Amino acid sequence: EFGLDVIAYIGALRYQEHRSVTQIHAHLELKGICISKRTVTHLIDRYDELLSLWLKDHKRLKAIVANQGRVILAIDGMQPEIGHEVLWVIRDCLSGEILLAKTLLSSTNEDLVALLLEVTNTLDVPIDGVVSDGQQSIRKAVGLALPRIAHDLCHYHYLKEAIKPIYEADRHAKKELKK
Repeated sequence: EFGLDVIAYIGALRYQEHRSVTQIHAHLELKGICISKRTVTHLIDRYDELLSLWLKDHKRLKAIVANQGRVILAIDGMQPEIGHEVLWVIRDCLSGEILLAKTLLSSTNEDLVALLLEVTNTLDVPIDGVVSDGQQSIRKAVGLALPRIAHDLCHYHYLKEAIKPIYEADRHAKKELKK
């Protein structure tokens, strides 16, 4: 048995430092914690369960967003390792609160629509907008689930898209200079 301190530590290593199960296992072994890789995997699952219980405290979340009177959703997926499930997170940009975090094996439009609808059905305030990266499945899912809501790229992705023509022109100019 491991306490909440170890579970929380494993969760932090996984989601804040983006470490694999093997890396977490090696790190814990160096710290003198005798644990198997399989137990690390199980404790990651326990961490996810505890986190989801806290996130599903709808009374707490409703009170926070009710004070704001509106929300702006941000949606993004994180895949810690290639071939594994994707952790999808939907948060409110105004309060910074995570409204939903769920792992999915696939990232189809239908899966993402279901996530967005799950969040919108639990909120009693209007959604003013959605922010995401440029992933096509997210764009389609937002269009299907929230057709009349403004959807835009996050600042990073927006600027990345805006700079492409300048970057390409600069790259071409460097090639010409080298000639």
